[in-house]
Parts: sequence; structure tokens; C-alpha cells
Amino acid sequence: MSVAYRPVGWNANKIFYDLALVVAVALYLAIFMTVGHRATPFAPFDDATVEMRAWGSCAFLMMSAILCIGPLARLDARFLPLLYNRRHFGVMTFLVAFMHARHVLGWYFAFSDVDPYVALLSSNTSFSRLAGFPFELFGVAALIALFALAATSHDFWLSFLTPPVWKALHMSIYAAYACVVAHVSLGALLTPQLQAMHVVVPACALLVVALHLAAGAKQARLDRAKDGADWIEVGAPDRIAEGRAVIVSVKDDESVAIFRHQGRLSAIANACKHQNGPLGEGRIVDGCVTCPWHGFQYRLEDGCAPPPYSEKLATYNLKLTDGAVWLDPRANPEGTRVEPLAIGGAI
Repeated sequence: MSVAYRPVGWNANKIFYDLALVVAVALYLAIFMTVGHRATPFAPFDDATVEMRAWGSCAFLMMSAILCIGPLARLDARFLPLLYNRRHFGVMTFLVAFMHARHVLGWYFAFSDVDPYVALLSSNTSFSRLAGFPFELFGVAALIALFALAATSHDFWLSFLTPPVWKALHMSIYAAYACVVAHVSLGALLTPQLQAMHVVVPACALLVVALHLAAGAKQARLDRAKDGADWIEVGAPDRIAEGRAVIVSVKDDESVAIFRHQGRLSAIANACKHQNGPLGEGRIVDGCVTCPWHGFQYRLEDGCAPPPYSEKLATYNLKLTDGAVWLDPRANPEGTRVEPLAIGGAI
């Protein structure tokens, strides 16, 4: 946390996560290349093209999965484990995309009279028509964005660039995804032969959009923001599962996580001090809320990180009236102890 930086904070979950990613990528590439090499009567591509498309399609599917993880975790808590090490997923996606670019340069531009990189950017300049538009530029832009995200994924860069700048940079994943969709649509999908990618690309893009809209709609239903100091009705206590939280908006850009632990409720600011991670999607470990992104922890009763760490969160007051839980939207000073609200046994 706040004491020192480490290259990678390995633990059993991260090792399993990364191994699962490596195995999944290896299996996909092996199956794609095996089927592609054997299916030449139906997909008349040379071996080099099959390998390029294997790496490229794998990178596209990985980007689609990354952009689906966030809304899925908000729609269903069972997807939260996929969220914990998403930065590792992003770094691996860049490596796969880089291998696609390397195959392209090695096959199409290795024997050019000019530098391969110059040839890549200058060999196609048909900007005036859709068919033949220089789709390569979209691929280059996406690869540069993925490199920037992978290179700055470590906590050092979060601190050095400041959280607002770091977050704005990493939001470019959406621009990179749009570039990849354009790259594929103006390139591989313009071939006359019907291919699986003609279905997979639009389906993945629509899925990403649909999940984000669904997650946004769910959050809008849960938002109960009110002006002034009016208390906000949260609902019946059994709405909050033991060891979990509900998230309540108190302002346009602020929300509160109300946790249930051992039959009592506590309310703390939902944004982690490290990277504004959604604490309400985290778990309670050893009596502390654990951020699902990078493992930062905070005590429920006072919002303080356990020693030797120094981070503090704002806490909020709760009350139980006529069988309903109510939240005071006025935040207490960071680190203020608030006695948890007793509501009975765990469910």
C-alpha cells in the first residue's frame, strides 16, 4: 500500500489468474492455427495470414473481455474475482497485440525497399474511399494506446502521474477498442468470403455496449441522491447480504458503501484512496474492507487503513427507522469512528 512499491505483489490468486490467462491464450492460438491451416478450402488463406489472424483475433477478444468485466461485476457480484487482477489481463493483451503486429511487419513489409515502419504507414493512402481505406493506421493507434496502458500499469506511475491523469490515460482503452473495431471492419471484414469474424466482431462490440448500458441503468435505479442534509432511505436490512455492501449515491460524483458484517452495518466512502477503486464491490477480510482492485484495506468502524498504513476514508451515520435503514449523506471527517448499526444476525 503506502509503504513501498514492489514490481508485482504476487499471491496465490494472481498466480492462478495469470496461469489461467496464459493457458486460455495458448489454447485459443493452437486451436485457431490448427483449424485455419486445415480449412484452406473454406478459408483460402496462407499460413502466415492464419497466424496473423490468430494473434489479432485473440487480442480483439481479450480487449472485449476486459471491457466486459467492469459492467459484469456491477451487474452480478459473482464476476468480481475477474476484476481483481484486470491490469495483468491488460498487459497480456498488449503482448498478444504486439505479436500480431510483429507478424504483419515480418510478412508484408520485411522485404520492402524502405524501412518496414515507413512502409506500413505510407503504402496505403486511399483516404478517399471506404474499400481500401488505410485501416493500418487504426491498428497502429490501438497498439500505441495498449502499450501506454501496459507501460503505466504499475502503482509507481499512478503516483507519479497523479490519479486524475492516470485514470484519464487508462480510459483511452475505449478509444483503443474503437480503433481495433475500425481496423478489423475496414480490413479483414471487407473480404467477400463469409468468416466467423463477420459475426464475432459486431457481436462483441454490441455486447460491450449493451453491458455498459445495463450496468448504467442498474446504477441509476440504485442512485438515491438528494439535495441538502435529508436522510436517504436505503431499504430493508436484508437487502444487504452478510459480508457484502450496497452502494448509495449521495452526490453526482460521490457514493457510499454500506457493508453488513456480523449482523451490523457500517457506511464508508466508496472510493479507495489508492485509485478510486469501488470498495463496495470488495470483500471483508479480517474485519477490513478489501478493495477489489489492488487489495487496499480499511476498517469498517472508522475508515482507517490498519497499521502501518495511513490512508483514511470518510465515514457516514446510519439509523434504523420503521424496519428500514437510512443514511445521512453528510460525511464525517476522514477517520471518524462511528459505532456500527446493529440489525440482527447474518443472513
